[in-house]
Amino acid sequence: MRLPVSFYARPALTVARELLGAHLIVDEGGWRRVGRIVETEAYVGEHDLACHAAKGRTPRTEVLFGPPGRAYVYLIYGMYHCFNVVTDVEGVASAVLVRAVEPVEGLPAGARTDGPGKLCRALGLTLAHNREDLQGARLHLEAGTPLPEAQVARGPRIGVDYAGAWALEPYRLWLRGSQHVSRPPSSRRRERA
Repeated sequence: MRLPVSFYARPALTVARELLGAHLIVDEGGWRRVGRIVETEAYVGEHDLACHAAKGRTPRTEVLFGPPGRAYVYLIYGMYHCFNVVTDVEGVASAVLVRAVEPVEGLPAGARTDGPGKLCRALGLTLAHNREDLQGARLHLEAGTPLPEAQVARGPRIGVDYAGAWALEPYRLWLRGSQHVSRPPSSRRRERA
């Protein structure tokens, strides 16, 4: 069952938790690729210094302001794409980064999906998918088997040290024990149950 717009029209932390176990589906050019989401990160608005919208509305960040249920795909280091879903109500710039998926269907043998750039490469997600409505046929998310809270770990986000105290917020969520998670918790920043 495709996730409805109402699923995304909630706070980013809620959506980040409930995306765990959902299926990310790219179906285009006669090639269907499916990954089960095992790691997410929430970016909760303009006040969140790790969020791209913290510096205001720009042509790049416009999509973050809504409507919810759109794809926000951007390029980092000039070579890696990152896939996010826009959340919350229109006008609140928030999103959830999908950090890792477990391959389910149609991915090349040996494809790595344990990081945002790797999963985008394996699923064929590029800037061409930016702003795409997640209710469409070629890119959408479907409900999966919900994960019990005991299987979910929480910890600081990765790669946002520039955001000061915001970098330490436990806005990264992942499936405990998954071999597809991008990075295990470090000893200095332990996971929270």
